[in-house]
Amino acid sequence: MPNTIPSSTPARLTNSAASKLPRVILWTVGLLYIFAGLFFRDPWKSDDVIGLAGMLSALQYPGWQTILTPQIGDLAYAESGPLAIWLGAGSIYLFSPLLQLFFSELDASIIASRLPNLIYFLILISTLWQGVFRLASLKAAQPLPLPFGGEPSAVDYGRMIADAALLLCVATIGIIWRLHETSAVPLSLALYSSAFYALSLFSKKPWRAALLLGSAIGLSFLNQGLWVSLSLIISCISAFTLCSALRPYAKYLPVTLSLALFIALCWIIPTKHYAYWWQQWQQWHIAQISWPHYSALLSSARDLLWFLWPTWPLVIVALWQWRSWLRFSHIAIPFSLILGPVILLTLHQKAFEPEYTLLVVPFAVLAAFALPTLRRGAINSFDWFAVMCFSLIAATIWLGWIAQHTGWPPKIAYTIHRQTQGFDTSIAWPALLIAMAGTIAWTGLVLWRLRSHPPALWRGTVLSAGGLITAWLLLVTLWMPALDYARSYRHVSGDLAKQIQQISANQCIYASGLGLGQRASFYAFNQLNFSFNPSCQYVLQQTSPKLSDDLQNKAYPSSTELWQGRRGGDRNEMFRLLKQ
Repeated sequence: MPNTIPSSTPARLTNSAASKLPRVILWTVGLLYIFAGLFFRDPWKSDDVIGLAGMLSALQYPGWQTILTPQIGDLAYAESGPLAIWLGAGSIYLFSPLLQLFFSELDASIIASRLPNLIYFLILISTLWQGVFRLASLKAAQPLPLPFGGEPSAVDYGRMIADAALLLCVATIGIIWRLHETSAVPLSLALYSSAFYALSLFSKKPWRAALLLGSAIGLSFLNQGLWVSLSLIISCISAFTLCSALRPYAKYLPVTLSLALFIALCWIIPTKHYAYWWQQWQQWHIAQISWPHYSALLSSARDLLWFLWPTWPLVIVALWQWRSWLRFSHIAIPFSLILGPVILLTLHQKAFEPEYTLLVVPFAVLAAFALPTLRRGAINSFDWFAVMCFSLIAATIWLGWIAQHTGWPPKIAYTIHRQTQGFDTSIAWPALLIAMAGTIAWTGLVLWRLRSHPPALWRGTVLSAGGLITAWLLLVTLWMPALDYARSYRHVSGDLAKQIQQISANQCIYASGLGLGQRASFYAFNQLNFSFNPSCQYVLQQTSPKLSDDLQNKAYPSSTELWQGRRGGDRNEMFRLLKQ
């Protein structure tokens, strides 16, 4: 019989191992994770500042064109989709006036643009937890009954697996920075997690699940374009094909796909009236996909090893241990959600973190189901690796900070000074106290693991999530001012704006070699627009300080340099304002 549950199960767990994780720990982990590094910093290139520039352009340009078709100043930004820009622009419109009572207009806009990230993160963790809890509570997912009893109840087991999945998602190294930027990635995670929750909901509330799944697919199209939404469709069809419990509900798929198509058409129909932007958007889609290439596949495989740590080794264990359960919901649904993104990564010419992010949710789910199948030695090894790895990272961050402020060790101090030349190294005492408190909390967590030897299976996931959050907290408290100085374009953009003010207002400035992230930065910080006409009298040239003067002047030999600037400590990038 296709729906017969195997007589044995790879999950073996006692009631004590499934003890409840205190909710205060989950709340603390979640709040520290999303708030640390989200506010009170400048946007960095590329996706972070590109998103902000698109939001500001949508608000600052008249008419509907810059809202329907994202722009960066006068540049048509025909990549991804408009949804994240719409939501961010709406947040700036609503909350920036209030924030301007306490901050400058620019800083108020930056803070307001990141407020939607709080909602994205809430959707991510809530739908992920609820979806995993439903799957783990099913009969097929339950651990093996013990000879004399003592195995956890279905509710306790489901809660433990859901807690572990949430912590493993938070502990995924590759998304911690991405969840704090104004780009399509945080919203993409929320939408993929919502699709996962919808698939887990079909057996209970099929109509609600069908509508939620259709919304997730349609909004994914508006957020990241056709190929991402198509990968989600492939995953959903695979889930209905592979999972025996979902097959009776395949009749709801037309409803799901019709709703997704309706959402997409609501944007496509008015957008097609802007022929140039629509053509560029189509060309961007065509340029993304090609036949699989060995070097691209190798690059993606190498990058995924760090991006999906620590979940990918556990996913391998889960697929092996639960291989006889591949048709059951708790394995079939997350496995199916891997298939579409993997196909996309295979065909994508330049797959990178926005595409890697699509694997985070299903990997966290499968990794959580691997935990009750592990032997005690493997679990302890997982714990100790997290302790050693993140303790070493925290010590390295502190050592770098000490070197920056004391000059010892001298080699490290010299390297840091070279990267942050001209930076004011005065100590921010409130940030230092927060960093010290975070370090003490991590030390206490490690000592708790050493002394109490807790039987709860979630201890390793708490260590991994706690270690990553500690490292992130140290970075954003001890190093954020230096990182802002080295990576933000605020100061160089301000200097350039002052120089441009001395030029007649009717003069155009041609951008030579200016990257998209740099163009977005100059617009976001000072609303600087640059022409695409090479015959302009003035030229903003992006070049490198490593080049000789002859090479820098080769393109414009008869020009006069009016201004030169670069970010502090940047040895690879320089800007020159020239008059031809």
